Amino acid sequence: MSIAFPLGLILGIIASGKIIDDDSHLKVWVIVPTRFLLALMRSIHELVWAVLLVAALGLSPLAAIVALAIPYAGILGRIYAELLQDTPSQPILALKSTGASPFKIICYGLLPLSLPDMLGYTFYRFECAIRAAAILSFIGIQGIGYQIQLSLHDLLFNQVWTLLIFLLVLIVVVDFWSGKLRRSLTE
Repeated sequence: MSIAFPLGLILGIIASGKIIDDDSHLKVWVIVPTRFLLALMRSIHELVWAVLLVAALGLSPLAAIVALAIPYAGILGRIYAELLQDTPSQPILALKSTGASPFKIICYGLLPLSLPDMLGYTFYRFECAIRAAAILSFIGIQGIGYQIQLSLHDLLFNQVWTLLIFLLVLIVVVDFWSGKLRRSLTE
């Protein structure tokens, strides 16, 4: 998620079209290819990416990281674009009329209005990425899923349950942290 989040945010901001002038012909030439790229990234499942990247890079953590980053960046980028498109245009137009830079428009016009929803969905996808990482490690990439597979193979069911409970606790902690952060942003 440390790669997927910033990449998805950048692509989502571009795909939303909120920082490009409405009368600009550039809007079509930027938004359509960016949305196509997001669709391409999220249309291929992370397991397929993992198999392709393991073939290209070997069994390495980099293969797993990139296999998760590509589809999750596409998913996050699409959701961010939709959330940003739904933000009211008045603050953005007001900032544009003062001559604010695109960076200031993003920081003061777009993100504050949609940040709680964006964070909520980001944490949800983070939970999904934790589970996906465990599944990816079943194909040989080192991780908790690999340890579960070894324990199952050796019939060490107590270790399997311990690892599964650890995954559950990890997801509950992320969910709790997500809720607490979203509440603090809406107060």
